[in-house]
Amino acid sequence: MSYFPDHLADRYRRFKLRHFIPHQDDYEQLASHGQSPEVMVVSCCDSRVEPEAVFSAMPGELFVVRNVANLVPPYETDGKFHGVSAALEFAVLNLRVKHIVVIGHSSCGGVRACIDHEATRQTEAEFIANWMSMLDEARDRLIAANAGQPPPTMRADLEREGVKVSLANLRTFPCVQTLEGKGRLNLHGAYFDISTGQLSVLNEATNSFVPL
Repeated sequence: MSYFPDHLADRYRRFKLRHFIPHQDDYEQLASHGQSPEVMVVSCCDSRVEPEAVFSAMPGELFVVRNVANLVPPYETDGKFHGVSAALEFAVLNLRVKHIVVIGHSSCGGVRACIDHEATRQTEAEFIANWMSMLDEARDRLIAANAGQPPPTMRADLEREGVKVSLANLRTFPCVQTLEGKGRLNLHGAYFDISTGQLSVLNEATNSFVPL
């Protein structure tokens, strides 16, 4: 029989006492009236990057989707399971979010796997290489343009390029195209440096990230 981890049980009790009870009215409102966040965030599932913490968000304020390397796949209907696409559709058409933020981060393991396929094979991974193939074209462009660039620099560049790829893929979804065209939906790119806590946002006019 598997027992629930003691440290998680202790942390839940701490949450209940210190956070939930003082804000119980807010939780009851969320339970009764549902969620109405204005912002959807696509983030990496890396445990070191927590969008709610980065943006000091309370429950109900952010609709967060997390996956390896904060990637949004392009629009397509041939596959059977579309977790990110389903969440995007729900956020845009049902919740009517006004903003979608794709946030990448430093030291991303998924991006490392894209650069070094051998690292993926060593972990006996079945799915990561295929998922990260969405960045293969961007990786190849970087390699061609920066011959001899050290791997850490290449990795940081590809982490930022991954944000741009996800934004481009978002714009392949008809609902996103329509609402962005009407000015009812805004797309944003961001990059979080884990070691410094610096958040930079993408200026699409200059194609560069600017520190906040």
